[in-house]
Amino acid sequence: MDFSWITDYRPQLWLALLTTLQLLLISGVLGFLLAIAVAFGRLSKQPFIAWLSLSYTNLIRGTPLLAQIYVMYYGVGSLFQDSPWLRDSWLWPYLREGFWYVALALTLSVGGYLGEVIKGGLRGVPKGELEAARALGMPRWLIIRRIWLPRTLYMLLPTLAGESVMLLKSTALASTVAVMDALGMANLIRNQTFLTYEPLLLMAGVYLLLALCIEQLFRRLEARLPFRNAL
Repeated sequence: MDFSWITDYRPQLWLALLTTLQLLLISGVLGFLLAIAVAFGRLSKQPFIAWLSLSYTNLIRGTPLLAQIYVMYYGVGSLFQDSPWLRDSWLWPYLREGFWYVALALTLSVGGYLGEVIKGGLRGVPKGELEAARALGMPRWLIIRRIWLPRTLYMLLPTLAGESVMLLKSTALASTVAVMDALGMANLIRNQTFLTYEPLLLMAGVYLLLALCIEQLFRRLEARLPFRNAL
């Protein structure tokens, strides 16, 4: 095994790792917020909102993530390229970068998958607690913010940890549209050094370390939440 090339590629490796972490954080945070909206939409008593949320989750969960990335990058991206006013606007430096199309595709994917998970968690909160809150005169938004959503997220913490690890691994698809993430850098190093296994082994170790950090973070979060002693 030859790992002497690491010194020569160290700056590029750090940048690639930073790109992967940025994709993880941006799509994770925005996708989580979208998932909450989708979950409540699925439980909405308004038929159109419930239908719209269901259609969205079926579309996202029923199509491959790679296809969604291609649609965003090659489909939506090409529409932006054909728009003269966008090419001359301040948005163009962002719209011409594959990074943002991948981040959008990952965000939509997280919203679809996690929305169904959160919906199930919302249904799992004991109805007696919600009825007691209503009996005390708490408005709906306060019940959601103080009781319903916190209890749901606490119960789903192990699932959220697993979904976060899955999202981390999904960021590797960014390399398919010329985004230089961790896997993309590994493939570049393979092409330039003619080493087959060493770059892939290094990146596999990086992904494994990041996954372990995510799991440890959720364990500590679970131990510190106030609902821990209430359940």
